[in-house]
Amino acid sequence: MCGIVGYVGDKESAPILVSGLKRLEYRGYDSAGVAVLNQRKLNVVRATGKLRNLENRVVADQPPGNIGIGHTRWATHGRPSDENAHPHTYKDVAVVHNGIIENHLSLKEQLRSRGHVFSSETDSEVFAHLISEELERGLELPDAVRAAIAQVKGTYALAVLTASDPSRIVCTKDASPMVLGLGQGQNFLASDVPALLEHTRDFVYMEEGDLAVITAAAVDIFNRQGQKVNRPTRRIDWTPMMAEKGGHKHFMHKEIWEQPRAVADTLRGRMLLSEGDVHFEGWNLSAEKVRSLTKITILACGTSWHSGVAGKHMIESLARLPVEVELASEFRYRDPIVDGTHLAIAISQSGETADTLAAFKEAKARGATAMAICNVIGSAMTREADFSVLTNAGPEIGVASTKAFTTQLVALFLLAVKLGRMRGTLSVPAAQEHLTQLTKVPKMIEDVLKCEPAVTRVSREYMDSQDFLFLGRGPMHPVALEGALKLKEISYIHAEGYAGGEMKHGPIALIDEKMPVVVIAPKQPHVAYEKIIGNIEEVRARGGKVIAIIDEDDEHVATLADQVIRIPAACALLAPVVATIPLQLLAYHVADLRGNDVDQPRNLAKSVTVE
Repeated sequence: MCGIVGYVGDKESAPILVSGLKRLEYRGYDSAGVAVLNQRKLNVVRATGKLRNLENRVVADQPPGNIGIGHTRWATHGRPSDENAHPHTYKDVAVVHNGIIENHLSLKEQLRSRGHVFSSETDSEVFAHLISEELERGLELPDAVRAAIAQVKGTYALAVLTASDPSRIVCTKDASPMVLGLGQGQNFLASDVPALLEHTRDFVYMEEGDLAVITAAAVDIFNRQGQKVNRPTRRIDWTPMMAEKGGHKHFMHKEIWEQPRAVADTLRGRMLLSEGDVHFEGWNLSAEKVRSLTKITILACGTSWHSGVAGKHMIESLARLPVEVELASEFRYRDPIVDGTHLAIAISQSGETADTLAAFKEAKARGATAMAICNVIGSAMTREADFSVLTNAGPEIGVASTKAFTTQLVALFLLAVKLGRMRGTLSVPAAQEHLTQLTKVPKMIEDVLKCEPAVTRVSREYMDSQDFLFLGRGPMHPVALEGALKLKEISYIHAEGYAGGEMKHGPIALIDEKMPVVVIAPKQPHVAYEKIIGNIEEVRARGGKVIAIIDEDDEHVATLADQVIRIPAACALLAPVVATIPLQLLAYHVADLRGNDVDQPRNLAKSVTVE
């Protein structure tokens, strides 16, 4: 998830580009850059870190020109560095790219064989080389871009400049956002509306496969077939802050709704369905090493610890390898049993969580192979790891983690399949079936988000409660833990999550007519469906109020509960991803109805960098 901006008109472009990037910095903040054309000369300025570093360089260099493109980066391929920052150039071509080129390694090999030299570690640089080749063959810039994207497998929002055609920008998109801003004697492009609101309120949303040619005087749009098309112009009346949040009231709400896209990005380029296998870039464990593992130790805190508990179910079920899930904050303060036959997996959204990083270093020092599941390439945790699996969720602004959790679950499921195949515990057909089920999850999340009106009604009814209990069995237990944590974090209501079987061992004493109990009860044998119905009956017998998360076709539990929220039925190991969504929405709406600061709840920080 990166930010793109472009301008062509009669004004100096560099200040406009930097200003637009400032409003897109929430989309990526590990590096940024601009490319400006002036009299067929391409000037590129890039900087690592916060956008102010680029701003300082632009002020110092003052690259002149009335046409340019800019980019703020969230790294997916290659560490944050000046070389890996966009725009990427080759000869007289400059590109900015948001997305993932799945076949970039094979394309790089082909290009190198033809004499191309790459200056970055990124997948995006491939576009500059491909387009340059097509231009040298005599194609016009729009046709060169089309020819290049035809060779690419993956996703893209792409904007291109070339010194040989200095009056226009060509941009195209497929599965990554791109909007066009319309002005008088000037036109714009961006990843999102906020970048351009100070210049225009008239926008065109590009559709999948569209290619646009932008000059100061006109914007022409062509579909996949190369036919010129008219897309509707929309007048945007949002304030800049509303626009930054995509029209959502809070970043947390926006990030909940981004989860279908975020999960799809976690999967992209990794599932090899025809082979029944999983590809992780940078994976360096041999089959012999994987078969020699005797234990996996997962190290995490808070929400990431909950994803680790769910991951334990996945890995033990599919790879038949014992898994311990350790609270990283406690790990170092005993004498843990770790050796060279163990795989230590650290899970963290930021990759900077101090407790997890310290525990990770301890496990590595004791001989364990070190793997990180993280959302931030180049973070301390990914630097410490022997190899990393990036969740590719994009920046998460709200303090209460949402899309980071669901993408961690998906990354862990992919890992479970990978280990199962390498250990021989999963056949090709079995792995294919699991991966096929995984491909359905983004659509399931889209469908479950439609339950928001029902969740809002439940939230309004129970917003004044003082206590909540969350119950789940099997893979739903960590979902119950996460649901309780979300409610605590942002609504400040006391909430506890329990395994359903533990209720009669203490928590049942709390049940009365004032106690709402959220029961996560999908109809699956691995979740002990009949047992969770028993929990519901125990709550009802003591006057408690039951809020049930159930499968769409479950009429039995619907007759027992006071409130039901229906979700699509998923297989047992993937159901946690789907069942988590209504609990996030419940926490969000209760907190919002109580008037709390949802994005910045009291006493909490986004990244806990101290022990």
